[in-house]
Amino acid sequence: MVDLVYPPVIVLVKSFWKYLGFNFDFQGQDNVPRKGGAILAINHTSYLDFALAGTAALPAKRYVRFMAKKELFDNKVAGPLLRGMHHINVDRSNGSASFVAALRALKSGEIIGIFPEGTISTSFEIKGLKSGAVRLAIGAGVPVIPTIVWGGQRVYTKGVKPSLKRSKIPLTVSFGEPITYSRDTDVEVAEVHLREVMIQMLRDVQEKYPDSHVGQRWAPVRLGGTAPAPLN
Repeated sequence: MVDLVYPPVIVLVKSFWKYLGFNFDFQGQDNVPRKGGAILAINHTSYLDFALAGTAALPAKRYVRFMAKKELFDNKVAGPLLRGMHHINVDRSNGSASFVAALRALKSGEIIGIFPEGTISTSFEIKGLKSGAVRLAIGAGVPVIPTIVWGGQRVYTKGVKPSLKRSKIPLTVSFGEPITYSRDTDVEVAEVHLREVMIQMLRDVQEKYPDSHVGQRWAPVRLGGTAPAPLN
C-alpha cells in the first residue's frame, strides 16, 4: 500500500507533540508485531487517542489504520486526510461494509486500530466493549493487542475545551501481550476477557502515572478524581 499522506502527517503530529511538551512513556512496544495483520484494541478517553496510539506504534515501523466514524470522513478537511492515510470509514447504517474493509486490510497485513468501547468514556474507566474487535480477529486470524492510552484526556476530551498550552503532561501508551483466538472461540467470553485485561492494564498504568489523580477532573472517581461516575 502506497503511503503518500501518512509520512507528512506524522511530521506535523510530532511537531505538535514537541510544541505541547508532552513527556511520553511508551510501554510494551515489543508487543506490536513488525509484520503481519493485528488489531490494536484501544481504550478511549480523549480526541487525541488516535494520534497518540499511532505515534507509539511508529518505532515498530508500522502505520495504524484506524476505524473512524463516517462523520469524520465527511469533513472537508479531515476526510481527504483520513482517506489518504487509508483509515477505514465506519458508517453505522451500513456496518457490514466497514467490517469487510477492515477484514481485507487485516488479511493484507495491516494493523487496524479499534476503540471497542465505541465512544469516549467520560468516566475514564473501561466501558462495556462491542464485539467488533474480537470478531475481526477471529475472521482474519490475527492477534488483538490490548492498548491503553492515558493522559490525553487532560488536553482534549468530550465536554471540555481543548487545553493547547505548552505543558509537561505525562502521556502513557501501553501495549499488552497479543491475544489470539481460534475459530471456535466464544465471542462473548472473549469480549469479557479482553475487557478484564484492559481494565487491569489501565489500573497498572494509572498506578505508575507520575501525577496525582486526586481532585482532578480528568481522573476517575475510583482514584479520587471528579470525573462522572461510570454508567456501567
